[in-house]
Amino acid sequence: MTATLAHIVRHPIKSIGWQELSSVALSAGKVLPFDRHWAIAHSAAAFDGLPDGWQAKRNFVRGVAAAPLMAVTASLSDDARNITLNHPARDPLDIAPDTEAGAAALLDWIAPLWPDTRPAAARVVSAGDQAMTDVPEPYVAVLGLSSLRALGQRLGQELSIHRFRGNLWLDGTAPWEEFDWIGREIAVGTVRLRIEERITRCNATAANPVTGHQDADTLGTLESAYGHRDFGVYATVLNDGFVRTGDAVEVP
Repeated sequence: MTATLAHIVRHPIKSIGWQELSSVALSAGKVLPFDRHWAIAHSAAAFDGLPDGWQAKRNFVRGVAAAPLMAVTASLSDDARNITLNHPARDPLDIAPDTEAGAAALLDWIAPLWPDTRPAAARVVSAGDQAMTDVPEPYVAVLGLSSLRALGQRLGQELSIHRFRGNLWLDGTAPWEEFDWIGREIAVGTVRLRIEERITRCNATAANPVTGHQDADTLGTLESAYGHRDFGVYATVLNDGFVRTGDAVEVP
C-alpha cells in the first residue's frame, strides 16, 4: 500500500483543543504554524509574565491533570487572531486570546474543567515564534494510523487520533514502522522531514477526546505489550513546502 498523509492537526492553545486542517504550509526548522502558540500558565509557574522562550510543560494547564480538557475542540481564524472553542459541557466560546478580555474569558471558560486541587489557571501566555510544545526543539509530531490500530486492538477498543495530539498522521505504513526511521528522512508532499526521536507519552492519552473521561489504559497497555510508553516520533522540517491530506509519503 502507498503511504499517504491522512490527517493534519494543530493545537493552537496547549492542551485546550485540537483542530484538523486539510492543508498547511510548513517552514524549515519550525513547528506546524500556530501549534501550541498559546498556553495557560498556572499560579505555580516558575516564570512571571510572558515566557522568555521555551518553558517546561509543568508550568501549564494540561490534560494529564484534567481529563475534561481533552474534549475541547478549537478553530483558529484565518488571520490567527480569534479562536472558537467547543466542549460538550460548555457553551461555545469565541475569543481573541492576545487581548485582555479574551484571556479573561478563556480562564473563566476552563475553570469548571480544571480541578480546584491544582494550582489555579492564572494567565494566557505566548512566546512569539517559540511554541509551548513538550520539548524545546521546534519539532512536528509524526504518527502512524497503523500503530494506533494495533494499540486499539490490544485495548479492545477504537482509539481516536486526538488522544495523542500529533501533527501529521500517516496511513499505509506498518505498525510501529516509524520507530525505524529515526535518523533518516521521509518526504510528505513537497516537504522533507528528518525523524529525530520517539515521543514518550503521559496519562493524558487515557482520556477520551469526545467525552473527556478516562476510559483506556494506554500507558499500561504500551508497557505490557511493547515494553515502553512511546507513541509517534518527532521530526524536523528540512525545507519550506506545502502538505495536504492525501499527499503521498515517501518512507525509507
